[in-house]
Amino acid sequence: MKSSSIIVSIIVGVVVLLTAWILGNAYRYKFKSTQTITVNGNAKKDFESDLVKWNATFSRKNFELSAASAQLATDRDLVRDFLVQQGIKVDEIRFEAVNIAKDFEYHTDGKGNGYNTFSGYTLSQTVSVESKDLNKVDNASREISTLISKGIELSSSTPNYYYSKLEDLKLELISQASKNAHQRADNIAKESNAGLGSLVKADLGIFQITGQNDNEEYSSGGAFNTTSRKKTANITVRASFLSN
Repeated sequence: MKSSSIIVSIIVGVVVLLTAWILGNAYRYKFKSTQTITVNGNAKKDFESDLVKWNATFSRKNFELSAASAQLATDRDLVRDFLVQQGIKVDEIRFEAVNIAKDFEYHTDGKGNGYNTFSGYTLSQTVSVESKDLNKVDNASREISTLISKGIELSSSTPNYYYSKLEDLKLELISQASKNAHQRADNIAKESNAGLGSLVKADLGIFQITGQNDNEEYSSGGAFNTTSRKKTANITVRASFLSN
């Protein structure tokens, strides 16, 4: 009977030790398997815009609506002819709808009472140009002020520059940033005498487009520069890899 108790105690002891060993190894395996290396990969590329959008607005004012309309039509022809002379294609030129405003002037009489008097109609129209010939549009935007000497009341905006293959560029940079992240993680693993395992998580950062050689700050929502013809695209990838 006594020997049976001893045997049972030995068996229980062995089971306890075996269970502790299994749990200990399971914990160590779990701990080891959850070790990760997290890095930020980066990629950037300089590129030049291949599309420009630009607009200018001209206007006429007259007491007679028909007279103002006729004057604006003459100005419209002059603007179109000027742009064509600058080498811009007719199908790249677009005239927006005419805006009509009824103007009044405020007066006060000798008793301090205020009143308005009709001062005429102001008609305005915007011409916009969209082209892949950046040089011609750049030149036209600078030279169009010469039409002022012909009596046209005109204001010109700054050209905006875009890139038609932006999605392809973005995919290229994501690939480069991902490779950069893997390389950084691999270097860290080697310095730590560890091996680099599989990717467990990756988060894409904000896609930023800034002007080249500009002290332009990145935006938390993503910068998208349109005023610079030459730009720099930048993207980051935050990646986590298993370490073994």
